Formats: sequence, C-alpha cells, structure tokens
Amino acid sequence: MAPVCLLPLWLTTAQAQSLPTDAGASKTLAISRIDAVPVIDGVLDEPMWAQAALVEDLHQLDPVEYAAPSQRSEIRVYFDDAALYVAARLWDTDAENITAHVLRQGEGLNNEDRFAVILDPYLDRRNGYRFQVNPNGVRWEALYQDTTNLESNWDGIWLGAATRDADGWTAEIAIPFKTLSFNPNSAEWGINFERTIQRNGETLGWVSRNRQLNPGVAGTAIGFEGLKQGAGLDVVPSLVARQNRAYATGADESDVEPSLDVFYKITPSLNGALTINTDFSATEIDDRQVNLTRFSLFFPEKRDFFLQDADIFEFGRIGAGGSNRGGGGGGGGGGGNSGGSFNPAVPSSAAQNARPFFSRRIGLSATGEPVDIDYGAKLSGRAGRWNLGALAIRQDEFQNVEAGDIFVGRVAANVLDESAVGMIFTDGDPQSNADSSLAGADFRYRNSKLPGGRLLEGQAWYQQSENEGLDDQNRAFGLGIGMPNSVGWRGSFNTRQVEENFYPAVGFVERTGIRDQALDFGHQWRFVDRRLRSLYSGFDGYRVERLDTGNVESEVASFRLTMQNNTQDNLFMRGVSSREVLPADFVIYREPPAAGGRQVVIPAGDYTYTDYRIGIDAGRQRSVSLRVSMTAGEFYDGHHTSPNAEVTWRPSPHFRLSASYDVNDISLPDGDFVVRLTSLRAELVFSSTLSWVNLVQYDNVSETLGFNSRLHWIPRAGREGFIVLNHNLADPEKDNSFESTSADIAVKFSYTWRL
Repeated sequence: MAPVCLLPLWLTTAQAQSLPTDAGASKTLAISRIDAVPVIDGVLDEPMWAQAALVEDLHQLDPVEYAAPSQRSEIRVYFDDAALYVAARLWDTDAENITAHVLRQGEGLNNEDRFAVILDPYLDRRNGYRFQVNPNGVRWEALYQDTTNLESNWDGIWLGAATRDADGWTAEIAIPFKTLSFNPNSAEWGINFERTIQRNGETLGWVSRNRQLNPGVAGTAIGFEGLKQGAGLDVVPSLVARQNRAYATGADESDVEPSLDVFYKITPSLNGALTINTDFSATEIDDRQVNLTRFSLFFPEKRDFFLQDADIFEFGRIGAGGSNRGGGGGGGGGGGNSGGSFNPAVPSSAAQNARPFFSRRIGLSATGEPVDIDYGAKLSGRAGRWNLGALAIRQDEFQNVEAGDIFVGRVAANVLDESAVGMIFTDGDPQSNADSSLAGADFRYRNSKLPGGRLLEGQAWYQQSENEGLDDQNRAFGLGIGMPNSVGWRGSFNTRQVEENFYPAVGFVERTGIRDQALDFGHQWRFVDRRLRSLYSGFDGYRVERLDTGNVESEVASFRLTMQNNTQDNLFMRGVSSREVLPADFVIYREPPAAGGRQVVIPAGDYTYTDYRIGIDAGRQRSVSLRVSMTAGEFYDGHHTSPNAEVTWRPSPHFRLSASYDVNDISLPDGDFVVRLTSLRAELVFSSTLSWVNLVQYDNVSETLGFNSRLHWIPRAGREGFIVLNHNLADPEKDNSFESTSADIAVKFSYTWRL
C-alpha cells in the first residue's frame, strides 16, 4: 500500500500559491448606530441601508486563496439598541444556476449557495456564532465550540430573509442582542463574512488565513456601544399531548403535560436557564447504527436545553479528531474551511473516549429510553477572561434507579492570544444509585499566526474519577499536537491513557485499561486552471495497548487518497491494515431466539487483516446526487464485502427523497451472515415555515422497522409547533412477518416571550 501515499509526488505542475505580504491581515470595520428598524424581507428598499457600513473587499478562499472573486458582493452592516443588522447584495452573472434546493428551516446548507456572518462578541478569537442564509431565506445557525468545531444543533432566535432576481440574490439578517452573549464594556467584536457559490465550488471571505474563516481568523468591528438586552428574560412555555401504545400488552397511555423553560441574561455575558418538567418529545430521532465492534457507539446530543452554550463545557478537545465527529459542521454547512484535524483510522466512539461530560447520559436510560427530568438549572457565560458553566439536574426515578441529582461545573481562563486553561467537576450518576464524582484540568493551545498562515494546536488534560468500590486505577490523561493546515503538509499526534477503574458517570467511556496513540500526516495539493482542483494523500494510524500487559489490543494503519474536481465530485481510495487481539471469544452476530438464536463467534486470538475501499461522492449541488463505495478484503479470519450507496433526488425545493443502503456481507469459519441497514427519507416542504419529514429505518440485526413522521411549523423564530408520530414493527422470527410493537404520537407547541 505504501506507493499509494507517493502517487501524487509526480504532479509537479501544481501551482504553488505565494502569500501576498498583506494576505491574512486583519481588517477593521467601523459600524454605525442607526436608530431605524428594517423590515427583514430580503428587499433593501429602506434608506438606512445606504448609511450602513459597507464591505466590498471579499476575496477567494477556494479555489485560489486571495484571488479576485468571480462575482461581486456588497455587504452593509449597522446596529441599533436591540439588534445587529446585516444585508448582502450578491450579484451573479449566471443567476439562473444559483443553487437553492433547500426550503425547510433548520436543514443543512452545506450544498447551497449561502451567505454567512461569523461573530465573536468577546473578541477572544476562540468561540463564537455563525448565522447563514440561502437564496430561499432558509436560516441556519451554529455555535463555534472552538475555532474548528461547530455545534449545529444549537437554535438561536434571529431573522433572515432572501430574494432572487435576474442579477443575483439579496440576503437580509437581524440578530437580536438578546440571542447573543457579549461583553457590554467592550466596543469591539470579531466579525467575518462568507459567501459560497456552489456550482463552481467558489468560497469568498472577508478575512482568511490558510483557507480558514472562523472566530480565530476574523476582522474587528468597532463602535458597539449602548447595546441593550431588555430584561434579558426569555420565557418558553410548552404544552404537549401524548399517546403511547405497547402492542404486546395492549396498554394505552395518554397524558397532557405543560413544561417551562426560562432563560435569563444575568449580565449580557452570563446566562441562567431553568427547565421544569422538561419535554424532549419533538427532538429528532437518532440515525440508526449497527455495531460490529466490541465497544460502545457514540450518538450526538440533539436536545436544545443541553445545547445552549454547549461550547463552554467542551474539555481538552476530546472528540475533535475521529472519523465521524459529533456535532460539528457536517450537519449544517459552514466550517468546511476550518482545517480541523481528521483521522479516519480512529473510530468516532474511540475519539470520544474519556469525555468527562456527555449530556446524553442525563435524561436517557442505557438503552436510549427517555427518563423524566423534573427540573434543572444552568449557568453559563463569560466574565472577563473567564468562561463559566454550571449544570444542575434533578432526574426522576426509572427502573431500579432512584431519583437523583446531577451536577457539572466548568471553568476556564483565556491565556496567551488564543489558548485556554480550565477545570471541570461532575457529581452524581444518572445511571445508578452509587455515588460518583470526577475532577479534571485541561490546557488547549492554539496559534494561527505562524509564518505562511500555518496553524499549530495542542492540548493536555488530566481527569480522576471517584466511584464506590473503585479506589485505584481511576485516572485518565492525554496530550496531543497538530498542524491542521488546509494546504501543504498537515498532521497530528494524540495519545491518551484511560485506567481500568476510570468511570466518568456523567461522561462517555468507550474502553478502559488502555493507552492509545493516533497519528496522521499527509499533503494537500491545490491546483489552478486544472480539471483537478485538489488532491490529498496521507497516512493514518491508530494503536491501542493494554495497560496491564503492554500488549496490543487494536491497531490500524491506512493510506488514503482523495481527489476533487471543479464540480465538487470526489474520488476516494483507502487501504487499511488492521490488527485485533481478542482476549475472549467475541459473539459478533446473534439472531433473535424466535429465529433460532444462531450465533457467529470469533474465537479468542490475534488477528491481522487487510481491506480496501474505493468510492465516489458526486457534487451535492445537483438535483440528483450519489455517493457509492465498496469495501472488500479480509475480516478477522474470514473476509467481507461491504457495498454502500446513498442517492438523493431533489426535483424542487418543495420535495426531497433520499435513500441509503449499507451492507456488510461477512464470511467467517464459524458461519456467514449479512448485516443490512436501510433508510428512506421523504421531505415535503410546503413553505419555509411548514414542513413534513418522514423517515423509515430498518436493520436486520434488531429486525426492527421504525417509522418517524414529523410535521414542523415555525410561524416565526421562537415559536414552534410539532406533530410527531413514531411507529415500530419487529420481525423476531425473520420470516418477513412484521408486527407492531410500539407506537406513540405527540402534539407540541412552544412560544417564546422575550422581555
């Protein structure tokens, strides 16, 4: 496989991009106060826009950083007591081919033409907000957990609208100061702007460095004075009516319950939140996963209460380098230029190992069933250079677990120009009646001002848990360093040690009693005036050793090659050599008892095997997009073939149909089996305020067919109505005779009063 890494070295025709002397330099924008409120309708016919601060000097990030844009853009910015207003006139000489497939509010805009505003209200170059809109006026927002990871499940209240015409499109945005946390004593904020022209893969920005555009690489807006947040109080009552049916017992349950969320700005930079009788019935369901490993799977948080200021609780950059990052930019569009580290040799759950706080441990049982939260309170925000977070939850009893209290506290101080040092403390175990606590400290280093626009990141962290009956070997610690550059050489190295009795009761642990190392390095080529836009070739490695013996438990070494053309079609190839040492027999497949209870067992032993993957990911800006891949080769002491396909058809912004089919066809000495995971998603979007999403998921391991239907009405930001139906069917005998097992329907409406 080694030659794969060296394949592109002959491509000497790649044109190196020299950095202009002023490239990447910060810019300053003087923003004026104008006491006039525009109508947010995507039409710039009010006179105040002519008085607003003007930004015209966008440049390319892609395909050629600092090159002149192919299309003209004008951005206007001003503020009044209550909000920041941004308008963008985005000319396009080929306006008929503007990419605007998305009409459903909240859907990701990764594959759309879009305009984005990035705000860093504390000017700390570490965290911030991202607000973006597409030509249909669909809004999407996210929190920057750090400069390279986005939490796209956060919902902020703001307004956005857009209109199209023969010469391009116009975006108009209002961001209330009540939605933001900021320092009222500072007149300076970090600010940046981004425009994406999807059909030719062109990205424009105001300030960039190393193709990065985030809170750490931004300009400075000056003039913010006299900002008001009113009383700083959001009161969000909700009412939900539910009916559940368990078909096995014939039991029906129905109830009507109110719930209340209160958000209070103690200061403009410090937030308090209170939740009573918390309801999560309208939360989107998880994408189904099938586990063919010996270790736990990781599912991202999607519940709004836990996502508010979630960036403050992040610790040690744990989870930032795995093969399937949890809440990052992949779900929503934006952050594609962040240049974050990525190592596909590290499974997503392994990347999250030893996370001290994982909010999905609260309000959910070990099997994912909802557990009532009686009430909870949260304090989060910033005071000077300090970042503060505290969470207290009263969880109701369930199964044999008594009602109990859970607490999480986090404090971090900004140090140096872009770094931070902090501590975390947790108390309580939401999954048992035992006493449990954890304390930890971390240091996160970042320097984005190296010569040539290079970026250097590093982190070190330490944790110790205290649990009944687990007195020794209860520590976890790690460190890492990386240069996640988007051009040229890039790489990272991370190591962590998780002792046998380390148990973060409010966190996530994949495996204990191990030491692991993750290494990746490679080179990214960018081409100018070629059919091929970029090429990446590199090595990824991951190794896990047992602490008690020093022997290898898992090992992965891979070479990968990825190519992208100018229409954003990707070809990817990967060769992987794996080693797994099983200390005991591993039951990898088990049929339900009703179907015979057959098991396929891999005996204890030391296994080394190699497989290869090739795939194509067609540009998602088209009305029909396709992703197909094939993985084949050895698997333990047998072999496997794994074809995967996903196709999406979007004939208009009002309808989308997508289907995916993943197969693992595995042959082992103890038996053969096939694992199938299938999903079908249909979306009807009646308008930008009303949508109906239907999802069917099936896998032949659980033999469960799940149907989720979600009617979502958003008459205005901060007001939402839902009708959610879930219906599950099972085929335990595997004879294609599916029978209903459970069903539930919920009707919910929430309304936000801002005072």
